[in-house]
Amino acid sequence: MTVSPNHFRDRIIIQALMLVALFASSATTAEQALPGVHPLFSDHMVFPRDIAAPVWGWAKPGSEVTVQMGDKNEKAKTDKSGRWQVKLGPFGAGGPHTLTISGSVNATFNDVLIGDVWLCSGQSNMEWGVASTNDAEKEITAANHPNIRLFQVPKLISLHPEDVVDGKWTTCSPDTIKSFSAVGYFFGRTIHQDLNVPIGLINSSWGGTVAEAWTSAKALRTMEEFKGPVHDVERMGKNGQVDFDQEMAKWWKHNDPGSNNGLGFADPALDVGGWKTMAQPGAWENLGLPNFDGIVWLRRDFDLTEDQLGKDLMLHLGPVDDRDTTWVNGSKVGEANQWDAQRVYKVPRKLLTAGRNTVTIRILDTGGNGGLYGNPEQLKLVREGKDLLRLDGEWRYQASAALKDMTTPPQRLDGNPNVPTVLSNGMIACLEPYAIKGAIWYQGESNAGRAEQYRQLLPTMIGDWRKRFEVGDFPFYIVQLANFMDTTNAPVQSGWAELREAQLLTALRTPNCGIAVTIDIGDAKDIHPRNKQDVGRRLALQALHKTYGKSIIYEGPRYKAITIDGDKIRVQFDSLGGGLIVRGDQLSGFAIAGADGKFSHAKAVIDGDSIVVCADGIAEPKMVRYGWANNPPATLFNKDGLPASPFRSDAPQ
Repeated sequence: MTVSPNHFRDRIIIQALMLVALFASSATTAEQALPGVHPLFSDHMVFPRDIAAPVWGWAKPGSEVTVQMGDKNEKAKTDKSGRWQVKLGPFGAGGPHTLTISGSVNATFNDVLIGDVWLCSGQSNMEWGVASTNDAEKEITAANHPNIRLFQVPKLISLHPEDVVDGKWTTCSPDTIKSFSAVGYFFGRTIHQDLNVPIGLINSSWGGTVAEAWTSAKALRTMEEFKGPVHDVERMGKNGQVDFDQEMAKWWKHNDPGSNNGLGFADPALDVGGWKTMAQPGAWENLGLPNFDGIVWLRRDFDLTEDQLGKDLMLHLGPVDDRDTTWVNGSKVGEANQWDAQRVYKVPRKLLTAGRNTVTIRILDTGGNGGLYGNPEQLKLVREGKDLLRLDGEWRYQASAALKDMTTPPQRLDGNPNVPTVLSNGMIACLEPYAIKGAIWYQGESNAGRAEQYRQLLPTMIGDWRKRFEVGDFPFYIVQLANFMDTTNAPVQSGWAELREAQLLTALRTPNCGIAVTIDIGDAKDIHPRNKQDVGRRLALQALHKTYGKSIIYEGPRYKAITIDGDKIRVQFDSLGGGLIVRGDQLSGFAIAGADGKFSHAKAVIDGDSIVVCADGIAEPKMVRYGWANNPPATLFNKDGLPASPFRSDAPQ
């Protein structure tokens, strides 16, 4: 299923086709009265330590402002736009202090601590609150940390970079921590307890969102495939609404062979004798289309008697993952684009005939499982509130177009955060240029299915943020996607495995980055695993070692290289810690292949600081993979309890 509460998801860059009404009632911040002091400066804030940090706000152009804390003060004059800014400090960790602004702006902020501020961002697994984690009651009761401060950024879609944020700092307590990011909290708590310095946490996250929504227009324009969507976002912001239905129809015809000739596959007269069959409802990945993301058409005939005609019917499909368009006898009866919404469509009586009738469904899935996935009793025709005819059972199907071959689908902006730049504008720009210590990032489910693009997109976003916050190449720590969805019996291609690889490569190739591997603490049935404590702790291990210089074991075994010896492959690792160990009954999750690229499960044994793998029937192995699935077994760890990241030796360069 698409990853999002929302979880996650359009495969490709989403073009913005906006509704003017959404923005007609609200002005941009440039048109609003701006505050004398930016809202990030308030009572209970954490002021960045050890650097001269910016403090800013707005006042009458040409007027003077003085900012003072402790024995340091700085003066500034407002520019032509009315903006003023000073850099105050450096200060050592501690507090509380009082921050005073005087002159054309007068404000006093109390209980100001000096410490490190971390930005926590991503989608739903970063947004997930402490109240929904393991041992929630115990964790909330114990969350009395007066030197940890919290700032929640409200959800906001914007076409233009916002100057201010509607929020305030609060002290971490059982009352304030319940809905705050659990990953952010457990990360910050570990850092605070280890270093004994004040920690500020800014949570700016939104479930089910794509990485390009968090990236600026300037940065996205460096990627060829985003130039068009960014241009459209900016154009629509100036010019208003275009006809979305017309644009969507053009997209279907361009990308879907089943839609590009009149009624196409929705034509009830179409000969579908060559189509295969699958039982419905059920995810198509388990019913004949393994690991397929893209467009699939489903079709079923049903018979009605004369007695069953004469009234409108209601067609119930249950939930559809993700976007469906549904026809009865060649006439469209409904469509929706929400993976967790029940589909119920009215079928006017004039569309129905005695004898054979045909229902046809076009489904676009953009990641994870796809198709009709409800219960059998949900798939039916209903007349006047009573079940008339069950439609579960055998349906014919035709895979029409793969996700990787498609261009950008249009998308309405009414309430949709999955549009390039809109969260960068609404939820990141409003924080700049606060002197953050670094950032932690838990996102990727919504970009699964286009991992190759993510290998460039995520580093682009990181570089974008670093330029905008003006504190250099600040630390950026990534949560690798956890295990999720059904396990598989045979080695497979996996969009989630490829996305994990993209995250790992970003961490290895981008300066001052790291990754927290979570392949062992996911949940096959829940995209939101409840164990957020270990996620936060593993992020904190990265920071404690790389940012704060602690001599600790901070990651699990990491693939280094292979050597081939006859029918065996020896795998070498970095980050061995205290040495390699097996968790569970045996070392599993390895697969090897010869020159033909056909992978088979492999036997694997630990031999000192390496793993030796082989498989029956493969005399000349060429490549090896570990954990290469949506939900693989996690069996390889170091003695410090940290898991190995999934890998493939045949990764594209």
